Amino acid sequence: MPHPPHATLLSVALELAAAHVPVLPLREGKLPFGNCPACARSACGGRPVMKTAGDCRCPAPCHGWAAATHVITSRPWAAAWRQAVAVAYHPAGAGLTVVDLDDAQAVAWARENLPPTTTVLTPRGEHWIYRGAMQSANHVRPGVDIKSRMNYARWLGHGHGTMVDLPASVRALAEREEATPARGRVASSDIVRAAWDRTVATGCRHTATYIRSGLERGLAKVLAHTKSGAGSQAFGVARFLAAQHTDCPGPCGLEVIGQQIITAAVSVGVPEPYAERAVTNGLAAGTGGPS
Repeated sequence: MPHPPHATLLSVALELAAAHVPVLPLREGKLPFGNCPACARSACGGRPVMKTAGDCRCPAPCHGWAAATHVITSRPWAAAWRQAVAVAYHPAGAGLTVVDLDDAQAVAWARENLPPTTTVLTPRGEHWIYRGAMQSANHVRPGVDIKSRMNYARWLGHGHGTMVDLPASVRALAEREEATPARGRVASSDIVRAAWDRTVATGCRHTATYIRSGLERGLAKVLAHTKSGAGSQAFGVARFLAAQHTDCPGPCGLEVIGQQIITAAVSVGVPEPYAERAVTNGLAAGTGGPS
């Protein structure tokens, strides 16, 4: 499918920005643009709206979803729009939540279980858009993601139907995945012993001690969430650790690091599919991909 002309994309973005919807350009692969050298590995401190507050004043569209803004015509952004293939927006920044239904089965489930609201067709399913923001969560059930805070969604049109307030049934989807009780005793000492080694990271510029100590601290954070929040913590740890390798020639063994984070999250009760999606998205976000 051919991409819309860049001028058309910018026109759509300007219309959204005028309506106070924070927008950002997406490059090939429908991904945000990567960080500039000054922002690599969050050296700039990060943007104030990110999970870890910072003082980044970079004028470029760095930091993925956190770059979404109403001011999109500066010189650095103009260069990005010339390479853009799609427009994205930050749902929570516009006071919205998007329930991303990825296939026909997910759409059928939503029609039976969620209140009707504004609906936008997607290439594989539908976006159901509600008024109100909440935490984002991936794979809350088969084919269903929630995009709101700390996330972006592709702009695919205004859709149809009357938008309604975010219902408790949608909020409960995220809470249910985060609050799954741990199954039996948590063998935290075994999990925290980092399995990463130099044989899987022949292109990593960091020392083995640096990688292992960072991984062990991250695993300890995940394991500390024994009642709720381990899935979100796994995403954050994966994103942070991956961001340390953006300047490495690679490979850096991120797959091994990711698998150990998944194991830690599952050990405290996070369903394995949820943990896998959270960590996969965290690794991608840390290296400039989608969150």
